[in-house]
Amino acid sequence: MRKGSHVQYEIEYHLVWTTKYRYRVLEGRIAERCREIIRQSCNSMEINIMKGSIGRDHVHMLISAPPNISVSKILQQLKGKTSRVLLSEYKELKKRYWGQHLWASGYFCRSVGDVSKEIIKEYIENQADEYEENFRIVR
Repeated sequence: MRKGSHVQYEIEYHLVWTTKYRYRVLEGRIAERCREIIRQSCNSMEINIMKGSIGRDHVHMLISAPPNISVSKILQQLKGKTSRVLLSEYKELKKRYWGQHLWASGYFCRSVGDVSKEIIKEYIENQADEYEENFRIVR
């Protein structure tokens, strides 16, 4: 459980994104630099990297993020920053990705948690007296 001023949260995401055309360019010093940039960006957004891996053509991450940052904003920051820096630092990438886009346009995201929908539904159902369809009033 993480805490901020006036909030307690546990929000975890599994994220995956790929290189454009699935080119296998993330290896050696490029992969190491990519990891370094991702770590710095996550740190600046107060995102905890719980687990991560960089494959030759994709990035997998399990992160814990604060509730005030949307998933799309997280990916925009991570993909944008890594693309800008890597393309400016590595000439071999700039030749291959002359259009300034290292990453494919999409991504995969799934929320992660220890509690299933069924457990949450059961918890809510056991809270109250009045029940109308799917929304109760607790007294």
